[in-house]
Amino acid sequence: MTTVTIWHNPRCSKSRQTLALLQERGLDVQERRYLDEPPTREELTDALRALGVTPRDLIRRGEAVFKELGLGKDAPEDALLDAMASHPVLIERPVVFRGSKAALGRPPENVLALVD
Repeated sequence: MTTVTIWHNPRCSKSRQTLALLQERGLDVQERRYLDEPPTREELTDALRALGVTPRDLIRRGEAVFKELGLGKDAPEDALLDAMASHPVLIERPVVFRGSKAALGRPPENVLALVD
């Protein structure tokens, strides 16, 4: 059976929809509630590499803490990475991992490329 891991926030509708989509396919899904168990900076770096994106692509700019930290379009990538590691609410969700690959579940159907 294929095992996938999801960085999951049960309060997020996209995250719930993505989890349901994976479960409907009969996959063994390991949930990581990343707000309770935040990824380390190294795990974030690995996730960015697997997704093929930059910190700017994975950070939630609409969160209050983004503005409180003084982050903006000119913020260095290291500052964005540090902010996501310290404030996991800034991490776009959900992120699904399978082996060395990952996909962002926005929209949820994006993750099907990992499992179909």
